[in-house]
Amino acid sequence: MSTQILAIGTAVPESRLPQPSTRDFFAAQPGVGRLTARLIGAAFDSSAIDNRYSVIGGFGAGENLFTEDGATLRAPSTGARNELYRREAPLLSAAASREALERSGYAAAEVTHVVTASCTGFFAPGPDYLLVRQLGIPTSAERTHIGFMGCAAAFPALRAAARICAAQPGSVVLVVCTELCSLHIRSSSDPEQIVASAVFGDGAGAAIVSSAPARRGESLEVGDFSTAITSEGEADMDWTIGDRGFEMRLTANVPRIIGREIAGVVEAMIGADADPLTEIDVWAVHPGGRSVLDRVQDGVGLGDGALAHSRAVLRDFGNMSSATILFILQRILADPEIADGARIAGLCFGPGLTVETARFVRRTRADQRA
Repeated sequence: MSTQILAIGTAVPESRLPQPSTRDFFAAQPGVGRLTARLIGAAFDSSAIDNRYSVIGGFGAGENLFTEDGATLRAPSTGARNELYRREAPLLSAAASREALERSGYAAAEVTHVVTASCTGFFAPGPDYLLVRQLGIPTSAERTHIGFMGCAAAFPALRAAARICAAQPGSVVLVVCTELCSLHIRSSSDPEQIVASAVFGDGAGAAIVSSAPARRGESLEVGDFSTAITSEGEADMDWTIGDRGFEMRLTANVPRIIGREIAGVVEAMIGADADPLTEIDVWAVHPGGRSVLDRVQDGVGLGDGALAHSRAVLRDFGNMSSATILFILQRILADPEIADGARIAGLCFGPGLTVETARFVRRTRADQRA
């Protein structure tokens, strides 16, 4: 029996951040001059994002950890931010996991392994441990946590799950990616930080991966994975821990590097003699930002609708780091216009600048019984 993603669940916080009002909030911060205000306006207005979600609450909604009067952005310590992560991340992880289990038809008591990924907070015992307690997963379930791999971490997590299933047939692996990116926002005149404030949001995605038979609905048969490191980019995308939160560096060179090298990455993924326009039916590309999607589309020579699911998730949720690709794959699973047997290529980008790829095939339950 092949290894499959049997179901995907997602969750976001209650607080929604409309992009226009969030832009105005940042532009109105003390010390923001005319030039910085223009940079903020340009970054937010060109983001192709309508809404994001955040655990810190809506701006202008009164006092919380990040705003004293609803109008002025505070600069909490890393410890204070991480304490909020410790409180909120397990709740989102559990919500996404419950939805994935319900969709799959498998019970928490049948889960044999838990794989978690996150780069926006730390604590121990961590989310993997708490999921076992919260969901009623057997305490004998083996747990693995993948930390600080950034936006690309979902594919290493799914790869680990697939290899578990290959080594131990019949395993039922719960994969959970949870990121609270908004915990690390700050007011800044730095263009790189302004871009980060304009695109990142919070969310959790969970997948049930197994070589056991599917019990309901469509699934994604898991194929090959690959990893590439671009020829440059180590200084253009990185993620470090500072005294006032984690600090993201995301320079304007990132889309250019991706645009220049993505064709070679895709060629290595599908084969030098294969045409991506005929070899791949559906594309699932991590939306690091609108410009990243544009560069992938141009670099691979894709049509205007090829990245529709990626652009829709960016529009509705922003960039939720590692969780984002699971939101995209969930849309692909639910799309009735995607044919049985459709070949799917996934691309994620992480610090370094690294590219993680994965291939899937969409299956129906009837296909699986044949």
